Amino acid sequence: MQAVRLINTSDLSREEWLKQRRLGIGGSDAAAIVGLDKYKSAFDVYADKLGLKPEQPDNEAMRQGRDLEQYVAQRFMEATGKKVRRRNAILQHPEYPFMLANIDRWVVGEKAGLECKTTSVLNRTKFAQGEYTANYYVQCIHYMAVTGAERWYLAVLVLNKAFHIFEIERDEAEINALIEAEKDFWENHVMKQIPPAPDGSEATSEIIKQLFPEAREATETALFGYEGKIQQYLELDTKVKELECERDKLKQEIQLAMADAEIGRAQGCIVEWKNQTRQTLDTQRLKKEQAEIYQQYLKPAQTVRVFKIKEV
Repeated sequence: MQAVRLINTSDLSREEWLKQRRLGIGGSDAAAIVGLDKYKSAFDVYADKLGLKPEQPDNEAMRQGRDLEQYVAQRFMEATGKKVRRRNAILQHPEYPFMLANIDRWVVGEKAGLECKTTSVLNRTKFAQGEYTANYYVQCIHYMAVTGAERWYLAVLVLNKAFHIFEIERDEAEINALIEAEKDFWENHVMKQIPPAPDGSEATSEIIKQLFPEAREATETALFGYEGKIQQYLELDTKVKELECERDKLKQEIQLAMADAEIGRAQGCIVEWKNQTRQTLDTQRLKKEQAEIYQQYLKPAQTVRVFKIKEV
């Protein structure tokens, strides 16, 4: 199987590239669709494909990832002796046209690709132990599905600390399962414009905030039929508060047992209760004694929607 070369990206502007991405499911979307991306949800991908979510500017991590892609590819070649090249194209699955791939590199002389990643020092332990995150794995599976590759290499640069290379072999069962999940998502949600069910993730909450940032004053909507969900929400809210109280009681008992010790040891675990020194700004004093300076650094007022349920 050979992927279709959908469009050349050599001279494609970022705006046009983003537009093309909305025509199908890319590698960075795949993990979110199957619930394995902690930063993005299926609802997030759905809103993006329909052009519902506002365009987000690059954050520093995204910018560094792009800028360091060539460096990561070079390190991979040095470490393995393999040669890689750019494809400069958005690739398309020949049978499932909604499956797209904008791969980092293709490995010369092999039926394989390379995904280049840059991550922070916070993740170094996982990679040092020979593990990689689920979203990276699903992205590589997606690329193998689109291109027909036999394997995919994953090169991970842990900033200022380490460089790791992983080899992921083609797994037909995993590929078929992912194709079915993406097919269902595209045909039954995106094409029919039916959003996937909320999943409780922070990513979905953030998208809902972006879609509906402000309420229209003095407006109401009927929620008839939602009585059961509202009641269940109230019951769960009460249980959460009870569980938090129970958790805090246990925490207090452990703290009393530790007294002024910094570290406590029990079978199978270590408990830390260490000192932390923090400096904080006395905003009230600043406002009182340096009112003009205080006013200069005030941020514009932001509208925040507060969700709560009142029983009547």
